[in-house]
Amino acid sequence: MSKTNSLFIRGEENTAYSQYFSGKSYLAMLAGNPDCPVSNVTFEPGCRNNWHTHQGGQILLCLSGRGWYQEEGKPARELHPGDVVDIPADVKHWHGAAKDSWFEHIAIAVRPDKGICTWMEPVSDEQYNALEKE
Repeated sequence: MSKTNSLFIRGEENTAYSQYFSGKSYLAMLAGNPDCPVSNVTFEPGCRNNWHTHQGGQILLCLSGRGWYQEEGKPARELHPGDVVDIPADVKHWHGAAKDSWFEHIAIAVRPDKGICTWMEPVSDEQYNALEKE
């Protein structure tokens, strides 16, 4: 996927949350309704976010490229355009791009009144690099 091949705006480099990402990501708020914030998140190849939880849950709608999603204690799931990930409240997880592909998803915060996100440790290079070998 090229950086401009998107249905939605890519947004600016995600510098506000860069400490929680390995690599560069881009963020565009699509709907700022405080009851249901919706964002477009674009990951450069190899970029992923840290382990984290959402107190109310989160829904990811995969738009383009190839990526990964993993819940703690479970195998990683490869993501493609059209995939939907329904993340339950308080489930520790991470998501991001494959090593060789840009990845873009819409992120919908569920019950943001319960809290948006608790950031945790980075996904190690060893954990991430093992995914492409499976």
